[in-house]
Amino acid sequence: MEGALPWELIRQLDNDPHLPEPEYWQPHFRFRDFDHFEQDLLALATRWYRSADHYHEAASRVFQKLYEEENVRYVETSFASGCVEFLDLDGPAIAEAIHRAAPAGLTVKVFMGIHHNGLTDRSRDFIHQSVDWEYLDGVDLHGVETIPMEEWTAPLWQRFRDAGKATKAHAGEFCGPDFIWQVLDDLKVNRLQHGVRSIEDPKLVEYLAANDIVLDTCPISNLKLGVIPSMEADPIRKFVQAGVRCTVSTDDPMMFGNTLSDEYRLLYQYQGFSYSELKQIAANGFHIADMPEAEKQKWLKVIAELEE
Repeated sequence: MEGALPWELIRQLDNDPHLPEPEYWQPHFRFRDFDHFEQDLLALATRWYRSADHYHEAASRVFQKLYEEENVRYVETSFASGCVEFLDLDGPAIAEAIHRAAPAGLTVKVFMGIHHNGLTDRSRDFIHQSVDWEYLDGVDLHGVETIPMEEWTAPLWQRFRDAGKATKAHAGEFCGPDFIWQVLDDLKVNRLQHGVRSIEDPKLVEYLAANDIVLDTCPISNLKLGVIPSMEADPIRKFVQAGVRCTVSTDDPMMFGNTLSDEYRLLYQYQGFSYSELKQIAANGFHIADMPEAEKQKWLKVIAELEE
């Protein structure tokens, strides 16, 4: 949610309805590195996200636009444990506020993102308690991939699974196959956020396909963060050809100025994905969605019946 803050709320904070869109949104823009991206994101997000009510207002705007303009019917989003910690916020209230922002007809699942070194003296209690938060649906590994994972991480991920909640992890965006293997071995996740550098290890790609490990890819994010040199170079086509299940998401639209439609459009324009192939990517999102089977089948039927 921090990276999806609607720009009109920044304009509201500045009392300037004509505040120009950020340079990040320009097609040619590239961040220098992940630290450049993360510091600028936090500088903007922490101006707004000061209470659960602020999360609710931002989420309401994001979800309404996704539902009405993008035809989205299932969303997974996260909020940062670091914001709960450093801004002294109410984690359970944030999770509930985001859930309650969903319009009728849109299923929303809320994750808490925790950095590799995110368990501190200040965050320890609420992070361990988060497994029992009613409105928290799962946990996600966030942050700088080069910082080693700590011993608390794997047991916490297991506790979430034992509680019937979802687990996933950001991996394979900036670090290569060795780190991805570690995440798969230690955290036992079946969802990797990004995962694009898996392509560097053919055995890893085979493993992903054979074990139905899903890659939640974000091509525009990868381009603007310098993970790939061009849209043509994005490895999603190779993953699909190898039988790896992929979805497409927007990552942090406040920083990239992108929509979900943009992501699909660029796959068509630069990767040559057919309408049928794009339907399959959309269907993948429902195949792995955390929703009742009957609901999944309803939307899968809608997608299958779309005319090409």
